[in-house]
Amino acid sequence: MTLFDDKPPSLPEPDSSLPASAENLPVEDPNPPLAGDPISYAATSPTSYTPRPSLPEDLRISWSWPHFFVFIFFAMSSFFLVQMALVVYFAPHRTLAPKELESYLLNKPQFLFGTNLLWYAAIFLFLYVTLGVLRGVPFWRSLGWKKLKSNLATGKANPWAYFFAGCGLAIFVFLASSQVHTNDNMPIQEVLKNRSSAILLMAMAVLIAPLVEETVFRGYLYPLFAKSFGIVPGILLTGVLFGLMHGSQLGWTWGIVGLLILVGIIFTFARAHTGTVLASFLLHLGYNSMIAFATIIGTHGFTKIPTH
Repeated sequence: MTLFDDKPPSLPEPDSSLPASAENLPVEDPNPPLAGDPISYAATSPTSYTPRPSLPEDLRISWSWPHFFVFIFFAMSSFFLVQMALVVYFAPHRTLAPKELESYLLNKPQFLFGTNLLWYAAIFLFLYVTLGVLRGVPFWRSLGWKKLKSNLATGKANPWAYFFAGCGLAIFVFLASSQVHTNDNMPIQEVLKNRSSAILLMAMAVLIAPLVEETVFRGYLYPLFAKSFGIVPGILLTGVLFGLMHGSQLGWTWGIVGLLILVGIIFTFARAHTGTVLASFLLHLGYNSMIAFATIIGTHGFTKIPTH
């Protein structure tokens, strides 16, 4: 071949094993198939929400509604399974009517403590696996647990102020609830009639409940509601769900449930204002600590349990 050849050189035959153009390149499926199980799907499914630059940092979360629905299903089913397993384990050999069985189990400290402790552990395990392990994000920080920085200029008080504010809120709720007509068959009254059950209930209310409930409600649920519906609706919705969660314990005495909804809204407002779950946790800890302290004083160390 010379520079003056009329016939251009023949091009090499394309390799049929390679794509001929960019059109033949594999394209990632925008709708990948579901993972083999719901938990893996909830953990690996991308969030459909793109955070806005103006969105507060504490609301830029990695989970979305698919994860939420799987979480609700897991929480309800795990509670049912844990409770049924402990009912079978602690139920007496003789046959009891449903009301008698309920009263028997409510006076069984091991049943109450075991049910709540195992259920809380299952919820934390689900969140840790689906958020911390499978997604590889810092578990506590992603759920809103950050350092509380006091700054009076922006209305962020000292951590102790939140604790004592929670104590004051408990006193307010006590005075307000004293004007509410309560049902005579509230399950929590049955629990308080037994000294061992009452002691365990107060211990859980101070040592366990604030940590678990604040992580779930103000750490997990509130950011999802706030980024989807807005901060104010998120605060209100979280507070309503918090109050309703305690409804069955109070025999659905709506006056007291309404007060707990208000308490939940105040807790969530503190979380939204400070950007950290630690603020609402301290409020919750102070609130429950004051209730436990007043109960211990009012019952002379659980030696004189009132009938009402």
